[in-house]
Amino acid sequence: MGSLFAELARQASTNARREVETYTREIPEFGFLDKDPRARAETLEHAMWLRRRTVELSPDNSELSKDDLDYIASMGELRAGAGMSLDSRQRVLRVHTALMLREINEATDAQRGGGVDELMRMMTWFAPQGERGIGAYRQGFVRVLRRRIPYTEQVALLARSLLNGDPISAELAEALDMELPDHCAVTVFRLPDRPTVDRFLENEIEALVKSHGAPVMWGPEGGDGSGELIALFPLSPLSLLSSLPSGAGAAQNPPPRAVADLLPDLVPGHLPDLVGDFARALGRPCAVGTATAPLPELADALDRARRISRAAPVRRASARLRPHTLADVFVELAVADVPFVDDWLRTVARRLEPGPDLLSTLDAYYRHDMHRGATARALNVHTRTLDYRLRRVRELTGIDPGSTRGVRTLSAVVTRHLSGT
Repeated sequence: MGSLFAELARQASTNARREVETYTREIPEFGFLDKDPRARAETLEHAMWLRRRTVELSPDNSELSKDDLDYIASMGELRAGAGMSLDSRQRVLRVHTALMLREINEATDAQRGGGVDELMRMMTWFAPQGERGIGAYRQGFVRVLRRRIPYTEQVALLARSLLNGDPISAELAEALDMELPDHCAVTVFRLPDRPTVDRFLENEIEALVKSHGAPVMWGPEGGDGSGELIALFPLSPLSLLSSLPSGAGAAQNPPPRAVADLLPDLVPGHLPDLVGDFARALGRPCAVGTATAPLPELADALDRARRISRAAPVRRASARLRPHTLADVFVELAVADVPFVDDWLRTVARRLEPGPDLLSTLDAYYRHDMHRGATARALNVHTRTLDYRLRRVRELTGIDPGSTRGVRTLSAVVTRHLSGT
């Protein structure tokens, strides 16, 4: 055994104790170790074992055995069984890896610059075997989660791990028999009146998750009783391209990501149906915002989808409920950050309140692309009644709804009013 490995063996006990102390100090869920001598001794034993096996295997670049990986998996099972959260589990892995690298560096320094060959052998072993060990730990952790918690909670953990970029998402998806897609449409259902999550609703959502392969989770509850459901609808690059108008971009074959960047309103054809299914299950009026992204960028997509949902109009849950994208509400998103412009739009909305039904009429008018016949049918009124209401809008605001200025101003007035924010 070379001098570097001998130094690591000599310091193993000290380094193991330092690891346990670091867990206790930096990870709140390990605070119990100060009060539970048996658990502390067990954690110390695990830390010692990992260092002993590192010193035994790395000189000859030997792999961790099946028994080794099973033992590491049992550590993951133990932590999951004790109720450790995914966040704390990830912090444990980061702390352990950082400390092991620090110990290798300290042992190298103790050799006064020598042992370069040994250091290279150690690092050649450490990277692949460390990855195998972490994989075994994750698998053990997930095995216990699968036994201990209900299906919908497992799905929520998968959604959260995907949004956080946690590698455990691969094991969670496998346990749930889900495939991880290349892209997702991160979709936020904003609910001004959050439903009680009873057994019936859980069953409804569970059935939708299984049929659509879409992880979901509840977002934080607002102080006013509002809430949000976050769904990750799986997409493929081909589904994004298939949403283009016939022949669009075919000559250049643009990459899917470039298409999504240039066309932020690009919504795969099947997405509205999925949104409608979930909206009916929720049974509440809601506003829906969506943003597409590849898996590594889901956290940013969630932020965009959440902002879009807050600018989108709240509508009755139905099969026709539309998911809004950046292209649908980019004006309202900008307005929300400019208070004096937002106040002006609300002043215009107040002028229309005497109506009657002027805001809902404008909403239908713009949703039907200012087609009078389609708008009148949607409102179940005669076209003469529609024309009267549009004239009344012009009288109250001085703005013609069918003019360029009317479209720019009054469509924003309606959307901001219906958003309820």
